Amino acid sequence: MKIPFNNFAREYASLKSEIEGALQRVMQRGHFILGPEVQQFEKDFAAYNGVRYGVAVNSGTDALYLSLLAAGIGNGDEVIVPVNTALPTAMAVAMSGASPVFVDCDESFLIDIHATAAAITKITKAIIPVHLYGQACDLDRLRELADRRGLILIEDCAQAAGAQWRGKKVGSVGDFSAYSFYPTKTLGAYGDGGMILTNSEEYFKKLQALRFYGEADRVHSKMFGVNSRLDEMQAAILNVKFKHLDRMNERRREIARQYGELLKSSVCTLPFISNTSEHVYHLFVIRSEDRDGLRTRLLERGIETLIHYPVLLHRQPFFRTEATFPNAETYATQILSLPLHPYLTDTEVGYVAEAVRTA
Repeated sequence: MKIPFNNFAREYASLKSEIEGALQRVMQRGHFILGPEVQQFEKDFAAYNGVRYGVAVNSGTDALYLSLLAAGIGNGDEVIVPVNTALPTAMAVAMSGASPVFVDCDESFLIDIHATAAAITKITKAIIPVHLYGQACDLDRLRELADRRGLILIEDCAQAAGAQWRGKKVGSVGDFSAYSFYPTKTLGAYGDGGMILTNSEEYFKKLQALRFYGEADRVHSKMFGVNSRLDEMQAAILNVKFKHLDRMNERRREIARQYGELLKSSVCTLPFISNTSEHVYHLFVIRSEDRDGLRTRLLERGIETLIHYPVLLHRQPFFRTEATFPNAETYATQILSLPLHPYLTDTEVGYVAEAVRTA
């Protein structure tokens, strides 16, 4: 049996008629930039997450970058970022001119809030917690910390569309919330895309200008800005897939439950799940003392796995520091992501779990 990590062909086959109808609608309309598909998606996605405003942009990286610019964060400022996340979280900070300050993770792979509090200095301006792998950070404590220390809270929701913390959607607590619609995400386009959510009308208007050259109208630029727009075709695809988001997330949770049951007696360490979080399992990440050997043996059985993320941010050449982060450094040698997507069959889940137990 061959089991790829993702299977977009199955997804497309399932949604083919809806997606092709949506794309045909865009072509017939002849409006390709910031048109009705984008506007509808911004409105619906903001409402789904319980937030007033949505601004669609061309990537999750730009969603973070433009949030920082809208908040006035730049040269000479520091922004706290978990060390065990994807490069774009820190790169967006560098793009703004600010400096990322890394902190360790806890046993759930999420940002360590005690370490975050200890890392705050006089020039700290923001915290970017990452809802990593699809599990919500402790938004109550993070919001309280940010308010007490006068900091901007920017939720990185790239991996967690639809996840919840104590019944509240991720993305509904921060001053800004940044989403990625990269194809692998829980809500993915068939190309790049991103979204910023905010409850502030002031930030909303700034973000609209920032994504379009700082324009006040078609001929006047009132501020610095960039070209960062979600196009109509990707928005049309996202409008289709958004209708299926809750169903697809529930299937992700069901697969995770199956993995948990089938692997509970194995020697690998299963993901730590908070009982106050509704995980959406963008990734199902186990830990193994012999991660590389396990990965090799699974590949021999036709099972593709990935590692998220083997090189921590403080070991990346561009960001390298001599600081140490004991939890993240240990986990980076052990973590392994098993195949998990809404179109994985029960038979395939059983095959993967049996292969892990045997290995």
